Amino acid sequence: MLATLKDVLSKARKRGYAVAAFNTNNMEITQAIIRAAEHMKSPVIIQTTESAIEYAGLDYLYSIIKVAADTSRVPVVMHLDHGKNLNIIKKCIEKGYSSVMIDASHLSYEDNVSTTKKVVDMARRNNVSVEAELGTIGGAEDKVESREITMTDPYMAKDFVEKTGIDALAIAIGTSHGAYKFSGKAKLDIKRLREIRKIVKIPLVLHGASGVPAEVVRKARLYGAKLSDTSGVSDAQLRLAIKNGINKVNTDTDLRLAFDAAVRESVKKYPEVFDPRKILGHARDYMQKIAEHRIIICGSKNKR
Repeated sequence: MLATLKDVLSKARKRGYAVAAFNTNNMEITQAIIRAAEHMKSPVIIQTTESAIEYAGLDYLYSIIKVAADTSRVPVVMHLDHGKNLNIIKKCIEKGYSSVMIDASHLSYEDNVSTTKKVVDMARRNNVSVEAELGTIGGAEDKVESREITMTDPYMAKDFVEKTGIDALAIAIGTSHGAYKFSGKAKLDIKRLREIRKIVKIPLVLHGASGVPAEVVRKARLYGAKLSDTSGVSDAQLRLAIKNGINKVNTDTDLRLAFDAAVRESVKKYPEVFDPRKILGHARDYMQKIAEHRIIICGSKNKR
C-alpha cells in the first residue's frame, strides 16, 4: 500500500525505531526491497535519485514502484531522494510520488529556507510529504558530492523546521556518502543528535548511513571487484543513532555492492549461463538478504 513519509515516520518517532530507505534503479532492486519488507513485516521507503530517473525514465521507475506498493501488504513510501532540480521535483509530485526531498543544503541558509518553502507549498496541494536537509555530509554518490562535512546546528535546525513546515529533516552528524566513508572507524556525533532531537519535533533522517558489510565486500573482491579500503557505519553506531532520535536511515551503497558481488559470482561460477533471469535473480536474492538485515537494525521488523 502506498503511504506518505509523514505517516510512516510519525509512527517511528513515537515508538522509537527507524524505517529503512533504499534507493532503486530497476525492477530487480525494487523486488529485493519489497520482498525484504514483506518478509520482515516492515514499512519501507523506496527512493529514486535524479540520476536514476535519467537512467531509467520517470514513467518506468514510477510504474515499477507503484506496482510493488499496490500489491504489497506493508506500507510503502515512494520518495525522491536528494531532489535539487525543481522541475524534476514538480514532475515527481504530479506523477504520484508520495514524498520528495528538496536538497538545497548547498545554498545559503536563507536560500535553503526559501527554496524548501516553495517545495513544501507545492507538495501540500498534492498531499505529498517533504524532507529537506540542513548541513552537509561528505563523500560522493550519484550527483550528490561534498568535499567536507558541515555539521547541523541544533538551533538553526529548529528555526529551519519552523520556517519551512517540512515533515522530516536530514541532518549531518558525521556520515558520508559512498563506500569510502571514513579513514578510520565511524564515530557519529551522538551528543549533537540528542540536542537536535530535544528541540526539533519532527522525524530526523540519516543520509550516508550504509554499513558497507565486510561479507559483501569480500564476495565482490573474490570474484574480481577492485575495491580499496571501504568503510561504512557499523551496526552498533547505527543502533545508537536510532536510539537517540534517527527515524529514517538511507541505504544505497550496500545494495549496489551486493548486486555487483552476486552478478560477478554468477558469471564466474556459471560461465555457460546467459539467461539474465538466472544472473539477475541471484543478485535480487542477495540484495534481499542485505535489505532484511538493515530492516532488523532499524528496529522496524513487525511494525507494519
